[in-house]
Amino acid sequence: QRQLVESGGGLVQAGGSLRLSCAASGRTVSSYTMGWFRQAPGKEREFVATISRDDDSTYYGDTAKGRFTISRDNARNTVSLQMNSLKPEDTAVYYCAAATTIWHGPVIPSDMNHWGKGTLVTVSS
Repeated sequence: QRQLVESGGGLVQAGGSLRLSCAASGRTVSSYTMGWFRQAPGKEREFVATISRDDDSTYYGDTAKGRFTISRDNARNTVSLQMNSLKPEDTAVYYCAAATTIWHGPVIPSDMNHWGKGTLVTVSS
């Protein structure tokens, strides 16, 4: 069964760090543009970061720049999101997504073809 499964979410204090991981089964992460999105209660799903399929170039949403890092581990078939200096406003469900298109730059949810079910990140003040 093809799926994306996120892990690593949890409760952290402001200023802390978390590392999210997305494990792909039935897919090869190196064959997709991989991305992370997030959705806070009552808000639209928001672009966080992508890593391109062809050259591993990375792109970040404004709220992630300088604090978050997306990376891909082809040997483990996973994509990670390292989040540092977390703020209460980073509280959201974080989703891993994959796109067959080679994207270079920010993307919107409809650009992605496959989604995980999400992992909750809660940042306390």
